[in-house]
Amino acid sequence: MKKFICPLMITLLAGYAGAAETAADKLGWQLAIHAYTFKEFPIGEAIDKTAGLGLKFMSLSGSVNLDGKKPVPTQGISQEDLGAIKQKLSAAGIVKVVNWGVVKLPPDEAKCREVFEFAKKMGTDTLVSEPEPAALDIIEKLCKEYHMRVAIHNHPRREKDPNYKVWDPDYVRSLVKGRDACIGACADTGHWVRSGLDPVECLKKLEGRIICLHFKDLNEKGNPKAHDVPWGTGISNAKGQLAELQRQGFRGAFCIEYEHNWKESLPEIAQCVKFFNATCEELAGSK
Repeated sequence: MKKFICPLMITLLAGYAGAAETAADKLGWQLAIHAYTFKEFPIGEAIDKTAGLGLKFMSLSGSVNLDGKKPVPTQGISQEDLGAIKQKLSAAGIVKVVNWGVVKLPPDEAKCREVFEFAKKMGTDTLVSEPEPAALDIIEKLCKEYHMRVAIHNHPRREKDPNYKVWDPDYVRSLVKGRDACIGACADTGHWVRSGLDPVECLKKLEGRIICLHFKDLNEKGNPKAHDVPWGTGISNAKGQLAELQRQGFRGAFCIEYEHNWKESLPEIAQCVKFFNATCEELAGSK
């Protein structure tokens, strides 16, 4: 699929291009912090924490914490606040917002268009959503018009809600079958594990359709209350997942969405970054 980058991203990436190539670069991978990881902190502080980890990519949530108090819908913030966020990202050395979401994309073209327009102003080319099947024709049309992608996200299986199906990669595959490559999957690997699934097998089922990931390692399988642990220390076969994605030739973003020890998670996230970099070195060396 043709890749589209807005003028703002061209400018930011130009500065990044001068940096030494990393193992992740060789694999075509970007490691990003999903802002929801730092939802307890103002977005400015979340950006600083991301930069402090040595990362140059972020993913923004469907809501944003502007003042350290209650998060508000990202789409509802003012142009002034959006401009301040973009300026802060640039000043901190964050070269790209790799995606935005989870956002709502209903079967209503006018409402969907509002989301695409805001994403365009934000400077991202990928939306993460859990859309109704009835919205997919509209979404595909707008993806082509705006030169964007939509990645279908999965939450855990809901025993009391049989109508919720996107936890199942086979179902997600059925949704994107026959559609343009601009529609694919945002694989939340931790939610697969919470649903009792093998994340490596799930990745295989979605081969060729994975746009980005909310990558996780958990302490338990099949437990909806299982929590994040540093990558490589849990039961999710994190290294096996990365090896499978290399086999597939995946190129894209791994978003750290760490949902544990909310206010003191930074040391654990640093372990995730260290694991990712070391595994990339190993995989790139064997490529």
